Amino acid sequence: MSIKNCIQRFQIPQIMAVLNLTEDSFSDGGYYLAPSAAVDHAMAMLQAGAQILDIGAESTRPGSREVDAKLEWQRIQPVLVRIRDLDPNVRISIDTQKAEVAEQAIALGADIINDISALQYDTDMAGLIAAHPQVKVILMHMQGRPQTMQNHPQYDDVLAEVSAFLQQRAEYAISQGIARENIILDPGIGFGKNLQHNLSLLARLDTLSELGYPILLGASRKSFIDRISTAPANQRIGGSLATTILACLNQADIIRVHDVQIHRQFLDVFSAILEAGA
Repeated sequence: MSIKNCIQRFQIPQIMAVLNLTEDSFSDGGYYLAPSAAVDHAMAMLQAGAQILDIGAESTRPGSREVDAKLEWQRIQPVLVRIRDLDPNVRISIDTQKAEVAEQAIALGADIINDISALQYDTDMAGLIAAHPQVKVILMHMQGRPQTMQNHPQYDDVLAEVSAFLQQRAEYAISQGIARENIILDPGIGFGKNLQHNLSLLARLDTLSELGYPILLGASRKSFIDRISTAPANQRIGGSLATTILACLNQADIIRVHDVQIHRQFLDVFSAILEAGA
């Protein structure tokens, strides 16, 4: 692909930084359970160039167990309050499937609810978000549930099925009163998908953009990278950047990442090279 063609297709996505307040997340479980450590990490990621913080307190890695809403909120609340105190303008996403947790987070200024169930887990979630028109929602595709989703996932046509699901869930959200402009779609890389499923979705990311909603890509450090080039989770930065190139060239709007400074540098340098070739 020529520089000219790259320029025509190139879009710089926003960086969403992952902040896991869990003991068992696949990449950084247990690192940030202490609120002080979580807040320090959050501020470091913002300083490195993150534009959105995605705070989650329930691991959704393959085989993970659910966390009750009370514990989830106990983990989130002190961190959310402190981050808001330190940076009132930061955009905060809460990674939760539970309306109870989402409602309390919205009351403390959460801007986005990242629901991996696409409003299916909790029947109160759609109405809650509709009642707060300032709040956006991320709808993700997942085949099955985290506990079992990697037990032989199967599709006849993964791209068509994921696209149809996301379109259907977006239409459902709108029918429940959520504004179209508040909906973001996520193909759910690694959620009920094997290596070939993930690669097919990444290769045709442009098709998902054609649905007409902002697209979030969360491929950072995912295990499919290890299937191609063996490496522990914290050494999959090269593979993560490969997916970021695809996000840039296929008009993805947000990338959800662990390694903020490296992705910020990559985007800045890539953009500068393309600008020089314009």
